[in-house]
Amino acid sequence: MDIAVTRHPLTVLLDRKHWTYETFLGEVAERHRARGYGTPAARKEKVTRWITGVAVPQPTTQLAIADVFGIPEREVEARGWPYFLLVAFDDDRTIWESPWTPAGTLQALDHLGGSVDRRGFLVTSTGTLAAIAAQWATAEPAQATLAGGRRIGREVADMIDSRLDALRHLDDQVGAGQVYDAAAAELRLIRRLLTETTHTEQIGRRLYGAAAEASRLAGWCAYDVGHQAAAEKHYDIALRASASAGTDTLGAIIFAFWGNLRYTNDDPRGALHLFDGALNTAKRITSPRVKALLHARRARAYSLAGEPLAAYQAIDAAFATYAHAGPTEADLPSMYWLNAGELHQFAGSAALSLGEPRRALCHFDLAVNGDDPYDTEKEARGTAIYLARRAEAHLALGELDAAVQVAEQVVQLMGGVESARGSSALNGLRADLLKHRDTPVVENFLDLTA
Repeated sequence: MDIAVTRHPLTVLLDRKHWTYETFLGEVAERHRARGYGTPAARKEKVTRWITGVAVPQPTTQLAIADVFGIPEREVEARGWPYFLLVAFDDDRTIWESPWTPAGTLQALDHLGGSVDRRGFLVTSTGTLAAIAAQWATAEPAQATLAGGRRIGREVADMIDSRLDALRHLDDQVGAGQVYDAAAAELRLIRRLLTETTHTEQIGRRLYGAAAEASRLAGWCAYDVGHQAAAEKHYDIALRASASAGTDTLGAIIFAFWGNLRYTNDDPRGALHLFDGALNTAKRITSPRVKALLHARRARAYSLAGEPLAAYQAIDAAFATYAHAGPTEADLPSMYWLNAGELHQFAGSAALSLGEPRRALCHFDLAVNGDDPYDTEKEARGTAIYLARRAEAHLALGELDAAVQVAEQVVQLMGGVESARGSSALNGLRADLLKHRDTPVVENFLDLTA
């Protein structure tokens, strides 16, 4: 696949070295000649074409580029363009290469860093995701207690869980930009409790589970504000921690969120690797809501891959599985938000991607008017995104008045909430409306929201 970017890894590497395109091409040409490949053309437009995905460097040029950044030649063949460039980011290696053991989880946590990694591109290839799922499935949970330090028990684990629950609901209210730092701080605290206290094996596993949830929440927040590299690192660490906790259900939730990141960044196949990896352990997933979420997100991935039959089958599986779910309060605290209305929002989004706007509107209506409705008051950001899709469906049907009416609600809801996803949905909607600017109702909306 082509890497989905906000900023391409090559752009980041050039910024780090303070190189212009001309300087970079000069370095590449020198390494190209030294390898006996001759002198390549040095037009700076080439770099622009590589970064935008219009063109891919020739194989000999890729080897010269790897040489410039000190990347081993074997990585070029193993990872391909542009993924081999990620090897130049030394801060990533410990996280991705740590063993899938409790000690490896702690090692990865040590190298997570402080402030959010602001790189806006994916840092794992599609093929790597299947390998991650396989490693997670066979990882051994924590067995022994760490000795030394103050002894802690259930009360501490309970307090950590309560703090994480508060952060989940705070994210609903104020958005991810405000919550990331708090989630990262919780993760550092949990890491210290794991290494600096004495506790039973049971408490240790609960702490690993809390680390998994804190890292998942941090990953979600990073994704929501557009920091894809940070999100992927958090999701990888969350998976490692869930394996150390010995909880397949928690790991399945992380797969569901990581897969969401992948298909919204133009990699539905990678997302399906993650969803399938989780569903391979379906018998050990204790929550029907989690299974339903995996099926619903598989439907979204298939819809974006242009496979309607598989998408609609996954939607049916999601509703069939959800029928076995008990009351929300009896399920995992992190799954409080998933209900039948949310599943209809997924189904409507899938239908819209598949070019069936009327079918999409039927699901969007059921989402808010059904017996188990989507709560439009709970989270402004999510409501705005789904409303933007409803507006897109009206536009596709030529219903301009209805589209603008819904678009006005989106603008109102997004005010004061920091979310790259929400802003992207609104910007995309405005771009679609621009095609109808000659219509007075559309022109008025665009002028008021310019």
